[in-house]
Amino acid sequence: MASTAARSRDGIRSAVDQYQGRLIRFAARITGDVESARDVVQDTFLRLCREDLDDVWDHLPAWLFRVCRNRALDVRKKEGPVQRLDAVASAATSGPAADPHDLLERGEDTRRVLAALEELPPAQQEVLRLRFQEDLSYKEISAITGHSVGNVGFRIHTGIKQVRQRLRAAEGARRIEGGRTDA
Repeated sequence: MASTAARSRDGIRSAVDQYQGRLIRFAARITGDVESARDVVQDTFLRLCREDLDDVWDHLPAWLFRVCRNRALDVRKKEGPVQRLDAVASAATSGPAADPHDLLERGEDTRRVLAALEELPPAQQEVLRLRFQEDLSYKEISAITGHSVGNVGFRIHTGIKQVRQRLRAAEGARRIEGGRTDA
């Protein structure tokens, strides 16, 4: 009995270490507030503590993100949207760089992609973020969002296509604008 409790405690500790930061970032995008997101993630892990880990361990990432998403949506409905967290979104995609010029260039590219992503419908944004920022499988995203695996794939494919179109259009506009200022 004690070994089962110790295994459970170690499993939960491992899950917290592995997923806490990702879940906070995910919940912050939904709630618009980092403090609310932390509360949501704490609630998520408290719920995990009440679960039999054997029942959820084989699909833990999908379970955690689904519980976190549902709780964050409840909080957003209750509290209303606070504000957009561009810093949270950009912090999720930036990393250490040796050259400050490379970091600035990568930051500008990230800003453009995130701006194009923000123009998509929320459901499409969600599946793209889960796939590319959280590195979840289509099956896991399906379990989190309630969309079929095929629908998740369709939303991701369509979303990527739309982001590319928006980036190309923005690049074309910048080139035209740049041509006018140089003349």
